[in-house]
Amino acid sequence: MSIAQNKKAYFDYEVLEKFEAGLVLNGQEVKSLRTRSTSLSGTYILVKRDKTGLAEAFWIGGNIPPYQPENADKGYDPRRDRKLLLNKEEIEYLLQKSTEKGLTLVPISVYTKKHKIKLEFGLAKGKKKFDKRESIKKREIDRKIRNELKVRG
Repeated sequence: MSIAQNKKAYFDYEVLEKFEAGLVLNGQEVKSLRTRSTSLSGTYILVKRDKTGLAEAFWIGGNIPPYQPENADKGYDPRRDRKLLLNKEEIEYLLQKSTEKGLTLVPISVYTKKHKIKLEFGLAKGKKKFDKRESIKKREIDRKIRNELKVRG
């Protein structure tokens, strides 16, 4: 079941590969997400090495408001960085790819899968302005074709 979608991801970026990762959350964040109270706009994925040399992936900028604001922990930060659960090979691959020029990691959706919260993100390349115009033109043509088929059918 889908919780949140990044509708601008496919418009602003050309998604080359998709990945799925679990999120490290606390209990109230899970409850808050299940009520569909989050947004993916303005968020991104960062892969970096820690002091010991291990690579880790984080979801940066994700805003998950407290489930019950009056009962939230005193130091709760709704915009804290959340760690992604990926295997070592995937993290190393993403670290290598994200350092290449023009490639970035963009969150696509947050959803539940077998009672677990998952984040789908993509390795993406930014679209130029003329590519975006082309996408708009293609969408308009598809819309006209669908309308014509409805009228005739």
